[in-house]
Amino acid sequence: MGKFYTLILCDGEPPSEFLFRSHFKCCNLCIATDGAAETALHYGVTPDVAIGDMDSFNPPPGYPGTIIRNTDQESNDLEKALIYAIEQGSEEVIVLGATGRRLDHTLKNLSVFRRFIDDFRSLIFEDDYLKIILLPRVYSGCAEQSGTPISLFPLSGKVAGITTIGLKYALKNEDLENGVRDGSSNETMGTRFEIRHRHGDLLLFKPQRHESSKFQNKPK
Repeated sequence: MGKFYTLILCDGEPPSEFLFRSHFKCCNLCIATDGAAETALHYGVTPDVAIGDMDSFNPPPGYPGTIIRNTDQESNDLEKALIYAIEQGSEEVIVLGATGRRLDHTLKNLSVFRRFIDDFRSLIFEDDYLKIILLPRVYSGCAEQSGTPISLFPLSGKVAGITTIGLKYALKNEDLENGVRDGSSNETMGTRFEIRHRHGDLLLFKPQRHESSKFQNKPK
């Protein structure tokens, strides 16, 4: 039996139609958070579920999708969508539209990312420029080509004992800490690399594979 793959569309910076459709065509379940349902409709797609407090989405007459109105002010719409995905048995989740527009919302969504990482086999944030992955203690990655830009970010404030293999600026049992030392703008030495860390929450930022010329039909 295949993995249950869920696409969550948030109401941050809308993804391009290319990125959205590349995931939509493969997913078992598509969840839009509140106003993000408008983005899906703009692309001619009705999400299976629209969830949130519904202050940004006015369904058109005869709207065929499921609407779950949840006005809980202790959780944001991404949290509500992820909880629903867990209830439906989702194993792998891609989240689009969780970044951009308001920095405070982006930071909140990264915090939500950390909270829910252990509830799925795979949880990844994407936008038209980057994939964002919260790394396990040992991570083996691949790149399209040598010289691919890679950035690391200590989500927990400090991440200890980082060792990298296959990156230009190697770390050897070293720490990254916000305001002290960051891990931005590294690059791969080949097409394979490995990152290990002992303690803390470490984010990896990898560039998307598709070209910027494909960023078309993005709603305003």
